[in-house]
Amino acid sequence: MYLGAIEAGGTKFVCAIGDHDGNIKERVTFPTTTPEETMRRVVEFFRPYPLEAIGIGSFGPVDLRRDSATYGYITSTPKQQWVNFNFVGEMKRHFSVPIGFDTDVNAAALGERRWGAAKGLQSCIYITVGTGIGVGAIVEGNLLHGLMHPEMGHILVRRHPQDTFAGVCPYHGDCLEGMASGPAIEKRWGKKGAELADRKEVWELEAFYLAQAIANYILILSPEKVIIGGGVMKQEQLLPNIRHHVMEFLNGYVQHEVILQKMDEYIVLPGLGDNAGVCGALALAKQALDE
Repeated sequence: MYLGAIEAGGTKFVCAIGDHDGNIKERVTFPTTTPEETMRRVVEFFRPYPLEAIGIGSFGPVDLRRDSATYGYITSTPKQQWVNFNFVGEMKRHFSVPIGFDTDVNAAALGERRWGAAKGLQSCIYITVGTGIGVGAIVEGNLLHGLMHPEMGHILVRRHPQDTFAGVCPYHGDCLEGMASGPAIEKRWGKKGAELADRKEVWELEAFYLAQAIANYILILSPEKVIIGGGVMKQEQLLPNIRHHVMEFLNGYVQHEVILQKMDEYIVLPGLGDNAGVCGALALAKQALDE
């Protein structure tokens, strides 16, 4: 028997078959198109396997309130064809197994805590910086939910004194995602991030905004580990800059040896690499089965 995992992104879906230890046995990747076409491919992938449970880490916003009439739905997403899509309900039509459902970044945080960089810890945050910016959090061993799920990619950040860029977020303009996502980099500088690797000023500014956000997350949530991934973080010069600016913004206020002496062990890349999301979905499936 196997666990099924779905990492549902706004650009692509990753579906995988794995075991209870987070080992991936088989996987497939395909573009996110219409719900009808995309879900047909999802079902076709899983149908041959004897599944015990399925985990879904989805782009959002999503409804995670189990007492809600729209639990398991993708709700007010900018991807118009997916607005109010009953994701969990559609999977239940085809598979009579427990289904775990959460945001893609919460799933990644869970995967990193179970098998990755935050293994053995009671709290962590997982940040992804790519087409958008999302943050998942585990607090006292539990995924963080509330009125809805956290939307920490849209926090307001202090503008760099020399930055006049308006931001790309359609809701907030110059929120964190509006200033530091992949599309923000491309619109500000006229090229994709991968083409700007040798432009020091690009990554200095990027680190300035991401470090502000991380300093805020540290002050609010006090995570034991900060994990940051996504396509933008493929730029190797970025992580040291982020650590440096976090120290500047905290300015000695957080008196803990991990912050003061072990920052390179505290703010880290995903231990599971590019598999953080899909392994997190396996962890959601295992959690659903255990419940």
